[in-house]
Amino acid sequence: MRVPKFVGLMAMDAREAAESHGVHLTAPDRPDFHLAVVDYVVRQYPQPGVEVPRGAVVSVWFDFADGEGGGGAGVREPRLPRPPGGGMQRELDAPGDAFEVIR
Repeated sequence: MRVPKFVGLMAMDAREAAESHGVHLTAPDRPDFHLAVVDYVVRQYPQPGVEVPRGAVVSVWFDFADGEGGGGAGVREPRLPRPPGGGMQRELDAPGDAFEVIR
């Protein structure tokens, strides 16, 4: 049988999928794996699609290892120079404006 894809599934869904496909799950980073519900699987071994005997053990992880994912959108730096102000304020006549709007 082939290993199903568990990455992206919640813990509860991964356990159900494993049971229906005839494999057993273990989670080295979660000793309380049997109680986990809403944690998401981020890695698995063996990879999806690998041929294994029925009843084989598949390891899943819920935390990224050092250097893996979890980086978000990267470093966010302030955008300089800032865009000029204006918008509606500049389009309207301001009292005492040195530059009158020609209509």
